[in-house]
Amino acid sequence: VYVKVYSNSPVLVCMDLALSQKELIDPKYVWTGPNGNKLEEKKHVEVEGTGKLVLIDFKESMSGAYTCTLFHKILPTIRQEEREKAERYRFMVYAYREADHTYQGFAHFMTKTCELEANEEFFEKLKKMLNDLISDLTCHLSQSSYRCHHIRTPERGFHHELFVSFQVNPFAPGWEEVCHQGPSDCQDVTNMRVHKARDRIQEVFKKMTSVLEEFESVPSIHYVDKSFSVFPIDSCRPGFGKNNLTHRLCASCCVVCEPGTYSPNNDVTCQVCAKPEVRKYGARHC
Repeated sequence: VYVKVYSNSPVLVCMDLALSQKELIDPKYVWTGPNGNKLEEKKHVEVEGTGKLVLIDFKESMSGAYTCTLFHKILPTIRQEEREKAERYRFMVYAYREADHTYQGFAHFMTKTCELEANEEFFEKLKKMLNDLISDLTCHLSQSSYRCHHIRTPERGFHHELFVSFQVNPFAPGWEEVCHQGPSDCQDVTNMRVHKARDRIQEVFKKMTSVLEEFESVPSIHYVDKSFSVFPIDSCRPGFGKNNLTHRLCASCCVVCEPGTYSPNNDVTCQVCAKPEVRKYGARHC
């Protein structure tokens, strides 16, 4: 069972399909948590007398095995006395987050020569224009760079092109304040902002040829039509990672690191601890 952090779990039912179709006599339900202690009605737990369990405002530390034991009586018959039977059900419950998104963008521009001094000026103007475009979303460009190459194509023959690359990042200065205005976990809001920033930049590149007319000081640089491309780069918060084998049902999710593993950064992989005694979920260090 996968539960998004800061949300409620689906209803966990202490019953299987076969028993749900039968009459149960004096049923009793006992839930125990990952620590083995009996679950009682507390702030983060709702237990119904019908054996249903809901975990409230789920945190990564609440991940683990939840076990329910169903006791019910078997009425006496000619051959046997009344007895109590126990059925046990075990649920593995994992906290998860949506992946954080940044976007990697690429574009090509034709230039007169790689030695042209205006190349650097053009690159700085392009960055400023795109940053101004998305600044109200507290997004910005990061890891921006360009390289100039001598290109031969069947259509144009030999020419020079600037290969521009950049990342659209949702963590521009001030993003923390934007987060504090929203819910306790602002991840959804952060991803929404960077999606909007990506869309705005895509629209600009669709009409980049006319946009460059405003760059009066660099008339020798031209956009290579339809050369812009963008793709997402996923990252996970510390204490979370992706595992397509263990968590096939939530392969795109950042799932809490299991005991014995940890994630200290925004990578997508939980690393194995050198110290096996580290036994908590969501470890950020060993």
